[in-house]
Amino acid sequence: MDYNREVRRATHETMTNLVSAVGRDLAPHLKPLIGPWWFSQFDSVSEVSQAAKRSFQAAFPAQERRVDALMLYSSEIFTYIEDNLKLTPQSLSDKATASDELEEMHQQVLSSSLLALAALLDVFLYSHSEKPGPENVTGELKHAVKARTIAVSSAEKLCSSHKYFQDFLKSQSPAIRSAAYSVVKSCIKNIPNAISEGDMKMLAGTILGSFQEKNPACHSSMWETVLLFSRTFPDSWTTVNVQKTVISRLWNFLKNGCFGSQKVSYPALVLFLEIVPSKSITGDKFFLDFFRSLWEGRHMSFSSNTDRHAFFVAVEECFIWAVRNASRYCVGAEAIYLFQHTLVDEVLLGFLWPEYLLAASSKNQDSAFSSSILDQSKNGIQSNHKEPREALNSKHSIDYEESLGKCIVKILSAIQRLDNNLFLVFSSKFQADILDIFHQTEYSSQNVRWVVKFILLLDKHAVRNGEIWPLLDLIGPTLQKSFAVIGTLDSPDAVTVIVTAVSVFGPRQITQQIMCIGLGAEEFLKSFIETIIPWSLKRFSPSTAARLDLLLALLDDECFSKQWDAVIRYLVIQEKVSFDPGTMDRNYISVLAILMEKVKERTKKSVHQSDQCEDWHHELLDLVAVYVVQAFPQFGDSDARFICAVLGGGTIDDKISFISRKTVILIFEEVLTRLMTFMKDSTFSWVQDVCSLLYSGSKYSDWKLEPSNNLLEMAHFVLDILNGSLFCLNTIEAERELVQGILAAIFIIDWEFSCINVSEDKLNKEHIGETGSRLAFCEAVHAFRCKIRDQFLRGFGVNNRKSLGTTLVQSIKCITFVDNRFESDNFVSLCGQWTLDVFEIFCQDQVEEQQLLEQFLSKNDSWPLWVISDGIGARLRTDNVSLSLHAPSNTKFIALVDKLISKIGFDRVVAGLISEASPSSTKDSPTDLGINKTHYSRPWLAAEILCTWKWIGGCVLDSFLPSFVSYMKNGDCGFSDSILNVLIDGALVHGSCSGLNLLQRASVDELEAVDEPFLRALLSVLSTFFQDNLWGNEKATSLFKLLVDKLYIGDNANLNCLKILPSIMNILVRPLSIGAEDRTNDLSDPYSESKLHNVTVDWLNRTVCFPSLSTWQSGEDMEDWLQLVISCFPVEVTERMQEIKPARYVFPAERAVLYELFQKQRQGASAVLNKLPLVQKLLSELMVISVAYCWEDFDEDDWKFVLHRLRFWIEAAVVMMEEVVENVNHTLANGSNDVNASLNEFENAVVISDPFPVELARNALVGFSLFCSLIGSQDKEHAGNLNHLGSEKWEIMTDRIFEGILRLFFCTAASEAIANSCCHEASSIIASSRLGHRQFWESVASCVLQSSSHARDKAMKSIEIWGLSKGAISSLYALVFSCKPLPPLQYAAFVLLSTEPGAQLAFTCDTGKVSNDGTLNNEDSFDTSSAENVHLREELSYKLEKLPPRVLEMDLVAHERVNVLVAWCLLLEHMTSLPSSSPARERIIQYVQESTSSVILDCLFQHIPLELYMGSSSRKKDAELPAAVSEAARRAIATSSVSVSVQFLWPIGPEKMASLAGAVFGLMLHHLPAYVRGWFSDIRDRSASSAIEAFTKAWCSPTLISNELSQIKKASFADENFSVSVSKSANEVVATYTKDETGMDLVIHLPPSYPLRAVDVDCTRSLGITEVKRRKWLMSLMSFVRNQNGALAEAIRIWKSNFDKEFEGVEECPICYSVIHTVNHSMPRLACKTCKHKFHSACLYKWFSTSHKSTCPLCQSPF
Repeated sequence: MDYNREVRRATHETMTNLVSAVGRDLAPHLKPLIGPWWFSQFDSVSEVSQAAKRSFQAAFPAQERRVDALMLYSSEIFTYIEDNLKLTPQSLSDKATASDELEEMHQQVLSSSLLALAALLDVFLYSHSEKPGPENVTGELKHAVKARTIAVSSAEKLCSSHKYFQDFLKSQSPAIRSAAYSVVKSCIKNIPNAISEGDMKMLAGTILGSFQEKNPACHSSMWETVLLFSRTFPDSWTTVNVQKTVISRLWNFLKNGCFGSQKVSYPALVLFLEIVPSKSITGDKFFLDFFRSLWEGRHMSFSSNTDRHAFFVAVEECFIWAVRNASRYCVGAEAIYLFQHTLVDEVLLGFLWPEYLLAASSKNQDSAFSSSILDQSKNGIQSNHKEPREALNSKHSIDYEESLGKCIVKILSAIQRLDNNLFLVFSSKFQADILDIFHQTEYSSQNVRWVVKFILLLDKHAVRNGEIWPLLDLIGPTLQKSFAVIGTLDSPDAVTVIVTAVSVFGPRQITQQIMCIGLGAEEFLKSFIETIIPWSLKRFSPSTAARLDLLLALLDDECFSKQWDAVIRYLVIQEKVSFDPGTMDRNYISVLAILMEKVKERTKKSVHQSDQCEDWHHELLDLVAVYVVQAFPQFGDSDARFICAVLGGGTIDDKISFISRKTVILIFEEVLTRLMTFMKDSTFSWVQDVCSLLYSGSKYSDWKLEPSNNLLEMAHFVLDILNGSLFCLNTIEAERELVQGILAAIFIIDWEFSCINVSEDKLNKEHIGETGSRLAFCEAVHAFRCKIRDQFLRGFGVNNRKSLGTTLVQSIKCITFVDNRFESDNFVSLCGQWTLDVFEIFCQDQVEEQQLLEQFLSKNDSWPLWVISDGIGARLRTDNVSLSLHAPSNTKFIALVDKLISKIGFDRVVAGLISEASPSSTKDSPTDLGINKTHYSRPWLAAEILCTWKWIGGCVLDSFLPSFVSYMKNGDCGFSDSILNVLIDGALVHGSCSGLNLLQRASVDELEAVDEPFLRALLSVLSTFFQDNLWGNEKATSLFKLLVDKLYIGDNANLNCLKILPSIMNILVRPLSIGAEDRTNDLSDPYSESKLHNVTVDWLNRTVCFPSLSTWQSGEDMEDWLQLVISCFPVEVTERMQEIKPARYVFPAERAVLYELFQKQRQGASAVLNKLPLVQKLLSELMVISVAYCWEDFDEDDWKFVLHRLRFWIEAAVVMMEEVVENVNHTLANGSNDVNASLNEFENAVVISDPFPVELARNALVGFSLFCSLIGSQDKEHAGNLNHLGSEKWEIMTDRIFEGILRLFFCTAASEAIANSCCHEASSIIASSRLGHRQFWESVASCVLQSSSHARDKAMKSIEIWGLSKGAISSLYALVFSCKPLPPLQYAAFVLLSTEPGAQLAFTCDTGKVSNDGTLNNEDSFDTSSAENVHLREELSYKLEKLPPRVLEMDLVAHERVNVLVAWCLLLEHMTSLPSSSPARERIIQYVQESTSSVILDCLFQHIPLELYMGSSSRKKDAELPAAVSEAARRAIATSSVSVSVQFLWPIGPEKMASLAGAVFGLMLHHLPAYVRGWFSDIRDRSASSAIEAFTKAWCSPTLISNELSQIKKASFADENFSVSVSKSANEVVATYTKDETGMDLVIHLPPSYPLRAVDVDCTRSLGITEVKRRKWLMSLMSFVRNQNGALAEAIRIWKSNFDKEFEGVEECPICYSVIHTVNHSMPRLACKTCKHKFHSACLYKWFSTSHKSTCPLCQSPF
């Protein structure tokens, strides 16, 4: 036998295959195989034994063949088994096997051999003994007889040799013991005659004493052997000491829960009792000890439900067996009864019953029981064995209680059938226990539960089996004795006992037992009416609910109607309710409420609910219901409970109602009345108005709603009714007005709750007090409305649902038009949410939604104001409407519509699209099937919204137009055409000028200045659609043709059309001109070009016919024609005025007529100057378009005229702005101490009362910019046309104009600087004032950037001479750091501060004495700190020094954060402008290192997305990083400037800040590499440092390294002693220094992430230099290149100079061992007066600071 089970299994699987293959050829080899083969089928491993059986069955498929084979080779098998039983572990294997493995193998061999032997005996002998009679012998084969003979002889031989296997029975191995029991059992069963009396005595002690076996694996075979041995040899009990050998071991076995073999051992106990000889035991003592031991072992027997079941079945069987077989142990009837009584008293009442009381009465062990119940048994298990509390708690589960109770019931049933006197013993105890509980003054309801549970157990296990003793002998007598006591207790639990008994045994049976009457109907009914009803309803008490349960339980089918009538009439006296409601006992209402609730629950359980409801109807219930709902004050909570109970409808399935339909309607009418009264009492006028609107046309409009002092109590009462009976409304759905009124009221009160919350901050204290008392009820209504939303409203009837939806949306509409106290966006959002809720709840498809929208948007007196629906189109509203009266309400409703558009989409609200057919439309609206998707199109609504323009919380530009554009991108031209037509019609009717600047295309934001609603709406649509390319040349052509056709009425011009046409042409002219420059362009429309050309020429000719503007008087239409001409020649201005050029191509004929018009106006203006502002404005606009389109035709006089007028208009604006500055300065100087007063003065100071000078100057600036762009052109042809003006004269004129423009620029800057010195709010006022003239200031900034240094210098000096409180530089700083930026102005200020001449004054470096050659003269100063030697302006130093520590905590786009970065940009730009080796630059660098915080670098990387570089990835692709960041960093390094990033920084955004951060970081790497490297080396976060290094390596280092190597290669510091070679491929620089006979080669290697990582310096060759000096020089070069904040070329140059100085004999500094200082590059000049050694001032200062003494580092003399 192999130790490995897998080997054994595989062997038999192989055997299976083998026998299948060889078949009969196996026979010659069967003799040596049969023994091991049979043996293997009993292997202890299941897989192995099964494999062996399969192989054996494969060889011998038939059962008979297998038996024949075994018989044929029986001798060989027995011999093999016998040999196995003789084996020892040592003889088992000849291999070097471990001893523990040998022992295990030996045990397996023995157990398998014993099992094989037992099975073989059963096969040969037991099967033969079962066959009948002598025919066995006649039919037997000879080999079968021989086999049985061999089996008997072999078995006897083995039993004899092994002493009946007693050694195996005592083995340490459970498997061997179990197998030995099987062999012994087989021998007893098959060869009992072979066992002699001596052998029997020898076996008796072993087998009968086997209860000491503790291993459950042996118990099955052990029990079988014990039982078989006792039956076969009953006299064997006399041969042993029964008490010692059997009984004592059995008690221990039971007390230990059979050692875990409950499933096997407990069923065997009753069989064991059967075989125990009566003479061997003492009856009563034996059984009491038996049950005590068995009971004591129960706490170890409940590992599973099966074990628990086996235990109680064993208790039941053993107890019943003992009672029934008492005669075996007792003689005489008296002795037998005494024995049985003892068992009942000690076991049933001593063990089982107290345990059941404990288990059934409580969930835990804390309940207190009467001592008379639990301490009845003196000999009980409780007195002998104290179980741990944990064990008891684990036992007392529901299953335990059920099993124990079932056991008791089965025992009671058995003893009742055996002897009723025995049963009465238990019955007496049962009755006494119940009465004892009821007589207690205080008892726990837990102690009564066991009675109920026990009655239910009796029903389940006895009554249902047809047994009557539980009623007659147990429960009936008990209830009869305790009924009177229960009546006095007022205990619900006590009454529940009777209720349970009635449910089990029936009403008449229990009544018969309690009342001692017969079972007849009359007697039963009389007792019910005279006794039960008064007993159950005598008073309202805690037990009322239980008594009502009893009352309902006693209702009998035959007497039901009379019983129910008696109950109702007992509670309700009709005469009292009808004539004097106040006399009705209020307690009876509470009783009725509970009773009807219980009736409802009982009816729900019935299969036929409708029939059951009819049975419960009673006319007095209707009478009470009406009385209760109308009575006031109500009785209390019971009123609503009663109404809900009789109405029903608490859930969707609850269709149980106990009153008539008429009564239901009366109740809900009362509900509606009280809800209406509540709404009428609201403090919100819209609630009252909506209430009137809801009920104005209904039959309830005549109701008189009188206010009540108890309004809230009434409201809560009806809400309780609705909460409990909502679905009852479905039963009266036909009463549409009633149902809709109630539901609408619920919605409106819910909305009032929302309004109270929204308006809480706006209402005064008195109003809050008024609404606060209603808030609780409104909140309750809100919760109710949320609850009914899904479960009720969605299942509402179709017609009612649609009608209610219409009512609610009209109510919402009424709200927006009625109550003007709510003008907040929050309130509008609330209305929008209400509307969406209504749509969602009441619309089941999109067709219904559109129909409800139609109702919502329907016309009323104040809506719409401008446009109304005309079928599927729109038309102007022509009736008289007071706009001032209705506009506020209208805008509020428009805001609500806008909210709907933002939530559900433009396509659904305005376009009215239906995406798919609705299922309901097929069923409910058959006419909708033919409707196309545009049936609900609402162009009138779009036009109305566009004309309204602004509303609460939004405007056309912010919300509506983007939604409109998004819809149009999907294509719906017909819809937009309808809107366009009505807007054009409206604009033509009102005929108003736009007032826009026609020189350039007005932005959509600027259209807000247009006053006329239709024109403003039209322009916004045209501008947006053409700008977004939704419309093109074709659309523009059609509109142009339409407007041109409308321009003339016969031969006269349509003045209204003429007024609106210029602003429209300003938009149309660009799409009309597409392709005009290229005649072959596919986009070109020949018709539109020729039409525009011809019409423009015609308009020009008409305008030329007018007299000169100098003679123009107001009221003439020349203004309109001239504006129309100007609109046809727009000027294109790029973003931030960077470029100005003509916006379209013009034909020569157009240009010729335009120049003619200019000439005429110039000549007229030269003759007589008309000072009318409008004339000046028209002249300036004409001048600009003439310069833009006709400049090639200009002569010298033309240019003189143009420049003169431009300068004049600009100077006029300068005068006005200087006056503003004077006012601001005066306000600051003479301002009030009151801040608010000062702010008002600042606001008045910046007010521009006459905007015309600004507009004229704006046009002049555009014209001047055009002029400058023409002068700067390199086109020779263009330049030739300008040579009419001499260069000197030209420069003087342009400089004067630029000076004026710069004065404008400094005026606004100075105003903000002056105001900022007062407070931040004042500065904000100045900055905000510029936003009203954005184009003007953008033009100023554009011209400032084009100004010359000379003009800037003069302007700055003029500001200083002016004598304002703030100078030019302070003004520029105030502008660049403005709190409300105007981007072009910000950038212009930045440029002036960072370039000459402003840069000299913007960065004040007080460096002491600076010689003319730039060298410092203060080397003798000890202190080299930047605080003493560099003074930056306060505006800059504050942001560089003090703000950065707080920057990290600011928002990423915070104003102060932006200013800090801009300040660094200014500083870095200034460093760029300084020579690399200048002292000023070195001082700035030293200032940065000592005074600024490196936190700025942390700030930069809050903007740069480092997460892209986190992890172990290598260089990232450019696409993974925002292109602006990497490009900004590269550009800053390549150009040494951050100007581009600053230029496009405003308006501030995250991406622009990231771009600026990248640029600043790149420039800091370029100018301050050592500074950045020091910050980088201090980073402790590895992932962050790796990411920063990866970013630098990818985007910064390549450009930096290339620049450094290029500068070194171009440097001119090489001479006969020094040479440098550069290797760009290796990023290396080799510096060779030779002097006389000495020399060395130093290699400088730049790392890939330079300059974050320091350069490496190595000496590859040295000649004639000591090791000390070589290391010193190497360290010197390393120090220079690593400390250099600038180019490496400069560091190498300084290092070479240091060498030269050393060879020249200059003494090095004893502190740093260098001639030239590695940081500030100074020479050692401070000499000790004692030792005469010279030191660097910086080194000496550091020495003094760290040593805390002022002595010479060498000689220690006082310095």
